[in-house]
Amino acid sequence: MNTKFKYLLLLCFVGIILSSCKKWLDVEPNSQIKSSELFKTESGFKEALAGVYTLMTAEKLYGKELQYGMIGVLSHEWSSFPLTYNGEGEYDYQSTDVQARINNVWNGLYQGISNVNNLLNEIDAKKSIFTGDNFAIIKGEALALRAFLHFELVRLFGASYLVDRSKPAIPYVTAYSAKQTAQSTVGDTYGFIRGDLEAAKALLKADPIFTGRTVTEAEDTGYLMNRQLHLNYYAVEALLARLFYNTGEYDKARLAANAVISSGKFSYATQANLLAGNDLTGAHEHVFGLNINSLYTYSTAYLSKDANIINTFFLSSATRNAYYPDGSIDYRYIYLFEVGGGDKASNYYLRKYNAPQAISELYSRNKSVVIKISEMQFILAGCNLAEGKGIIEPINKVRQARGLPALSTEPINPTTSYIEEFRREFFGEGQLFYLYKRLNRSIINGTDKNMVDIKAYILPLPVAEYEAGNRNSNR
Repeated sequence: MNTKFKYLLLLCFVGIILSSCKKWLDVEPNSQIKSSELFKTESGFKEALAGVYTLMTAEKLYGKELQYGMIGVLSHEWSSFPLTYNGEGEYDYQSTDVQARINNVWNGLYQGISNVNNLLNEIDAKKSIFTGDNFAIIKGEALALRAFLHFELVRLFGASYLVDRSKPAIPYVTAYSAKQTAQSTVGDTYGFIRGDLEAAKALLKADPIFTGRTVTEAEDTGYLMNRQLHLNYYAVEALLARLFYNTGEYDKARLAANAVISSGKFSYATQANLLAGNDLTGAHEHVFGLNINSLYTYSTAYLSKDANIINTFFLSSATRNAYYPDGSIDYRYIYLFEVGGGDKASNYYLRKYNAPQAISELYSRNKSVVIKISEMQFILAGCNLAEGKGIIEPINKVRQARGLPALSTEPINPTTSYIEEFRREFFGEGQLFYLYKRLNRSIINGTDKNMVDIKAYILPLPVAEYEAGNRNSNR
């Protein structure tokens, strides 16, 4: 794929990553700036990195489609969804609407990769302009971002590693160049991801979230505060846990997951905050999250009982009850849904992303989860499941954090129980499709189609990749 951009897109630089905007250096017409100007200063590198995070908050990526939109329909999380998503619901990847969303995801993620590569192309030669540990931290974050964005691409466009690691997948782009990057196999792609993550981890040992160094807003204009909104040291550990779980390297997955858990940096949402509506996304649980300035706007348009019903995603009363059988004692059942009125009286709408702007706990405002602490417990349980060991110990940690009693005995059907627990914990967060794919499930809840036979777990490459990129089929 041709990933060279002559100019970086102008994006808002957020002072405490993505909380307020200011202009970049105004040296180019049409609100654009040459990278040669941007990378003359340390602040320019910070702005370039913040720009990639901003790209990720778009509706076509984590603002909607890769959280509860396209990816939620692919996993049949919803009882009802907009008609324009019928293609995803039927796994008709030739549908015009589906192809448009696939193209947007592909291009959006690779646009982020291109901007990261531009930064990495410049940073080593400019090491002398950085203060303190900022060179290591910014380069580490950039490498982690490149790995993360490719990881998302291969999870969507590549075969499952445990099913066929030799199958053609995606280009792993590491150069900021007009030269086309060859397509890699699934196995090679995972190897490149691991290499970038391990390099990032070594650099991010300077990260304040790891060292424990106190950072104030006065220091470095607060850039090193709120590390959960960056791909920080523990986010890299969490991604390694994800990677090793997907490759079947269970001891390594456990080691990485436990490093995140034992850090003590991430706490579960309290009932008090949920009751007050102050922390519906569990911002303090996020190992890595995004500040999405339009989060409330997106939610009120697509997830609200007050929105036009033809645009909304919602659960029926019966499906909500099936998801959360413990009902009135499960915090997720109690606090994360609201019922409609009138002809919507049997519809339940997800509140997770619609905390109003007036909430008292400012840190929780506009926060959207990408990786959270409970996923580490589910990775531990998943490793045990794969090896025929007990799963309830790590799952009970999550259950009890959600107001539920601990399970006293191992389930009769551990795979079914694992999926049920996972589905209620990560509802509307874009993770269920990847779990089904990791388990290679033929039949999933919500559809009678055989997911394996129809190759539903592998999105087709965009048509343009075959026309201009001389790609081999990834399916």
